[in-house]
Amino acid sequence: MTQEVLGQRSLIYGGLIIIGMYWVQPFLTATSLDASARVSILAFAVAIPLLAALVMVNRQEAFRGRRTTSVTITVAHAIALLTAFVGILAGFWHITWVAGVTFLAVGLVAVGVHSAGFWRVEQPDDPAF
Repeated sequence: MTQEVLGQRSLIYGGLIIIGMYWVQPFLTATSLDASARVSILAFAVAIPLLAALVMVNRQEAFRGRRTTSVTITVAHAIALLTAFVGILAGFWHITWVAGVTFLAVGLVAVGVHSAGFWRVEQPDDPAF
């Protein structure tokens, strides 16, 4: 299970770094930014370095074959994912608020879908569960 979790985290961290790098590029040359664009930039300014650090920790965990129990890593993981989500949400909101609300709603549904799917896969086939 550890190897699978580490593989999934590598995919998530790397994907969010790539999204963040592409997402902020148009804002780099903009002469002025509205509030949602500023929120997106600031969120990715937090998320990208944390995600990069988590990629390095993840590689070390994979090398050692075990996950860290560090509270700092757990907090960094939560902050990195949250700020990346906020950065994408604010970027969609910058385009149109309808896209922002849609991303927020579907993102919350997606978390539920992932949780339900993960829970069902990891449970034994015992009908008592």
